[in-house]
Amino acid sequence: MQKPLIHIMPNCCGPHSAHANASRQYWRRTLLGFLALAGILYGSLVAAQSAPKASGQSSLAARATVSPIISPAELKALIDRKSVRVLDIREVFQNDGKTPNYAAGHIPGAISAPYSAFRGPDSNPGSLLSDAKLSGLFNKWGLATESHIVIAPTGSDATDFGGAARVYWTLKLAGFQRLSILEGGLGAWLALKYPTETTTPAIVATKLEFKLDRSQVVTTNELAELIKSSTGGGRKFTLTDSRSEDFFSGKERHSVAARAGTIPSATNFDHEEWFQINTSKLLPKAQLESLAKNAGLLATGDVISFCNTGHWSATTWFVLSEVLGKKNVRMYPESAIGWSRSRNPMANEPAKK
Repeated sequence: MQKPLIHIMPNCCGPHSAHANASRQYWRRTLLGFLALAGILYGSLVAAQSAPKASGQSSLAARATVSPIISPAELKALIDRKSVRVLDIREVFQNDGKTPNYAAGHIPGAISAPYSAFRGPDSNPGSLLSDAKLSGLFNKWGLATESHIVIAPTGSDATDFGGAARVYWTLKLAGFQRLSILEGGLGAWLALKYPTETTTPAIVATKLEFKLDRSQVVTTNELAELIKSSTGGGRKFTLTDSRSEDFFSGKERHSVAARAGTIPSATNFDHEEWFQINTSKLLPKAQLESLAKNAGLLATGDVISFCNTGHWSATTWFVLSEVLGKKNVRMYPESAIGWSRSRNPMANEPAKK
């Protein structure tokens, strides 16, 4: 009788080989898991090394957006957490040239950054400083682009707010993104009896090179070409004069302006219309939007604002761009003074006697 064939199973499928296979699968899964974890850690390390560094801030905080207007209570909370840089833009002395502003008392930790430091020469105060000069100022004040910077004006009136808006605009051109203006300025801070100090904080100077985004700056020659082009059916834009009606109509002239009047094709929207009466506080957003819409400032297309020295017009830029979020809002910083000193024609220029 033929003996039955005995089928011998290969080692890979026997009881001992099953255990070995399970062991191999375990180590393979472990190895894959380790490699995946290593990849994640390496990616995180590369991201951390390539991310911008900010003193005392995490990369998450550096990316966080902030409100363009901040209340005194919100600022106090940020100061308590040491997560903000305050720029006190009051002049060193009051108008008498003797009574100190900053040294007599300021928001804790604030740096003295006088508004005049951001301005051009007396003959054309609206002109922008060079990249080198602004870099020197920002480095002296220890500013880093990732920092949350709060601009603190006096808080006296609409014109005072314009100075804060102009500083905000300049910083944004230089690459700063986390910017806010203190609502009501130092006056609102003091009204709430929040603390002040007279000591100057220790500043660690930075060594950064700042370059302004001059695509957001309208020059005299560019504006002249835009006006000429739009008259001939070219690209349309809205040119808004942020001065009072007396300046717009030519009844009043800035002491440094060569001629009175306004820039051809400009419409007039007084910067004070953006504010609660006799204060430095902006109107509620819904009212700002209604005003801007009725004035044609939210229409499709570019908006260019100007005034006498790029001061009041900074408020118009700030409201449209930062509060209402309109795109393609630019400013002509040299404004009516710069235009009046050029050979370009003025509108509403009084007849020469």
